[in-house]
Amino acid sequence: MPKTLTTTEALAAFCARAANVPYVTVDTEFLRERTYFAQLCLVQLALPGIDESDAVLVDPLADGMSLAPLYDLFRNENVVKVFHAARQDLEIFHVDGDVLPRPLFDTQVAAMVCGFGEQVGYETLVRKIAKAGLDKSSRFTDWSRRPLSEAQKTYALADVTHLRQIYEYLSADLARTGRTAWMQEELRTLTDRDAYVVDPENAWKRVKTRTNSGKFLAVLRELARLREETAQSRDIPRNRIMKDDVLVELASTRPATVQDLGKSRLLQREARKGDMAEAILAAVKRGVEMDPADHPKPAALPDRSALNPALADLLRVLLKAKAEEAGVAQKLIASSADLDGIACGGREGLWARGWRKEVFGNDALRLSNGEIALSAKGQQVKIVPLR
Repeated sequence: MPKTLTTTEALAAFCARAANVPYVTVDTEFLRERTYFAQLCLVQLALPGIDESDAVLVDPLADGMSLAPLYDLFRNENVVKVFHAARQDLEIFHVDGDVLPRPLFDTQVAAMVCGFGEQVGYETLVRKIAKAGLDKSSRFTDWSRRPLSEAQKTYALADVTHLRQIYEYLSADLARTGRTAWMQEELRTLTDRDAYVVDPENAWKRVKTRTNSGKFLAVLRELARLREETAQSRDIPRNRIMKDDVLVELASTRPATVQDLGKSRLLQREARKGDMAEAILAAVKRGVEMDPADHPKPAALPDRSALNPALADLLRVLLKAKAEEAGVAQKLIASSADLDGIACGGREGLWARGWRKEVFGNDALRLSNGEIALSAKGQQVKIVPLR
């Protein structure tokens, strides 16, 4: 039967044990359908070993429970913290405890580097590496309800017990292939605190629109800022305030009165009156009256008139060959947009830095500069130096 820790003292005792082992595997269960910030409902932890006491569930909703001992463990540089697809877990810990676990190992990132494909799922790794299956029947249950069922507990614990074997396998494979540095490079974005801070000033950049009008974008920015600040202050999902298509509609129609708001096809009824209506109108007014010099600027797009289609096709062949040679997913190295950008004369991008530059970027630039050609021999594509 899985052991559940419901007191700070019990958690502290487990974390004291964890401080003396090389790694600890970590996972969480949370809810965020009804809130802006994720509600942490359960933390799963496992130490190397097979004893029942080596894996526990931590109940953050228990009366008087403090996660301070866990956050101290996260700061312990001598213990590797192992997650799978860590981004959402890290966001929770950053918001709740102002902490990001270090050092970090993400098995999803490591698996991509080791050739398991792009964004490989935990269930796939359990099947391929641990040679086991997972019961996913409790995946979408309400983790905030107490007591948890035995099925929920068993499901939750499996997310960290199998993770031990997966970590040890992938860690050894990275060391064998000399790609540990590749993974560390990928993890830098996960351990960047700025990645977990949503600035209302930049919330407009997340709204998809085809309009680049300065005034339109100015109104959109003010409306998106209002939505983000309101959602954060009320701790409710941003779409409960206004959906993206509402922001786009209002930025296009630019209502000036409550009567104008009433003509909106998409705006929710409760937002057409009272304080929210006044806030929307004020946001629109700020955007309309904004000095054009202060209008937000859309991201610059490459000049596709300079696109060399033949070069773009050759870059795709090169990328496929290099990805197969390296044993990593093509999309992890460069996207289709990246290739078109190179064919337009672009020389900057993720593909041109770190291990991607080593695997693909250097040869992509040599191909673009006419320094190499490609030849086919059987199933292989070979590089032919021209200079």
